[in-house]
Amino acid sequence: MNNTFKSLSFYSFWVLAALLVLSLPAAGEDAAMFRGNLGHTGVYTGGGVPKLNGVKWKFKTGGRIVSSPAVANGMVYAGSTDKNLYAVDLETGAQKWKFSTESSVVSSPAVSGNLVYFGSYDGRFYAVDAGTGKLQWKFETEGERRYAGKHLHGLQPKSETMPDPWDFFLSSPSVWNGVVYFGSGDGNIYALDAASGSLKWKFRTGDVVHSSPAIADGTLFIGSWDGYMYALNAATGEKKWSFKTGDDPEYHNHVGIQSSPVVADGTVYFGCRDSNVYALDAATGKQRWAYSTKGSWVNNSPVVYDGKVYFGWSLPGKWEVLDAKTGDRLFTVDGKVPMFSSMAVTKGLLYAGTFDGKLTAFDLASRKPVWEFQTDASKQNLGAITNQDGTFNFGVLIPEGFYDDMVSGVGKILTVGTFLSSPAVVNNTIYVGSTDGYLYAIN
Repeated sequence: MNNTFKSLSFYSFWVLAALLVLSLPAAGEDAAMFRGNLGHTGVYTGGGVPKLNGVKWKFKTGGRIVSSPAVANGMVYAGSTDKNLYAVDLETGAQKWKFSTESSVVSSPAVSGNLVYFGSYDGRFYAVDAGTGKLQWKFETEGERRYAGKHLHGLQPKSETMPDPWDFFLSSPSVWNGVVYFGSGDGNIYALDAASGSLKWKFRTGDVVHSSPAIADGTLFIGSWDGYMYALNAATGEKKWSFKTGDDPEYHNHVGIQSSPVVADGTVYFGCRDSNVYALDAATGKQRWAYSTKGSWVNNSPVVYDGKVYFGWSLPGKWEVLDAKTGDRLFTVDGKVPMFSSMAVTKGLLYAGTFDGKLTAFDLASRKPVWEFQTDASKQNLGAITNQDGTFNFGVLIPEGFYDDMVSGVGKILTVGTFLSSPAVVNNTIYVGSTDGYLYAIN
């Protein structure tokens, strides 16, 4: 073998090795967007945390964390109500950079290529460099707002239009085929060129859109506070079908889709404030089944795993498991407080965050909890707002039927380090934010 051939063989070996390395999935690749994938199934491939060791690290922001973290490029990205998007080191929790907006960042970021995409309550949608946080482009919507209605939840004053204090989330983006998609409080669903931010199309609904889009087979699925689930052609924005859920014109209490849809096996699953979980045919929008919670909102996004649908209630705060094909109830796990955070599943374990500042791991085979993590804020403040059985004392939280009392009561609840952020599971670590202001890495 001559030297030239040896050199070429040596060179070819390292080129092949490099290509093999590049072809391997990057750490956090399945957590680079809200709920891990375009179908938003909430199912992760990591090993998870079968036994709780503790907090690997925690990173303090200057506000509450409602945003669910995205993990990619060796970093964890999450927004805060202190108006910033943060990038912290995956292993150490050290801040790499932060990007400032003019209002709260409660949209969950999505990472695609070298860009991070997210929205802010300032009415702008941003794309920043994933490595440096430098702005690449921004897009002006028609303005953000919360869902609102007169006599909301039956509160006084009856004729006053009230923003809903339970409307915690903004729409989180999905990136597909060079386009980034998201909903807005201005009632529109937007499709922007992912590289430049130029508008590809927009579709107007009848109210605020804070649901996050799921994409499957070239179709975008998203809910609106107008009570409709929409299926749009992702390339053109043309409506394929819409499905109407329940209505509540007097109190605006049991109306609207706050949950984000999940698409699995040709079916769209989602929760609704009309106290139902729905399963629709993804191609036609025809209802396959509906499961009633008999009065409880379903604001989190279901998990679809192993032929079953998992979701949490608002009140009482239990979670249930249904047969994915029939909607028949398989079993229930009793809880005490609301769940707005969406669950995550990996390797037969389910992780659920609740309003009381607790993150619990359940073994799906035994149907029993295997560990519980509680924030320090919960340990310090929970007793002041709960009954002896652990349920919220709404007589203390909302003493009168006046709108301001509910706003104050929600604020008191959030002091316990509530988990509104949904957990992302990467390898053997869970990443999740809390209203105590911390981004946690739990292993």
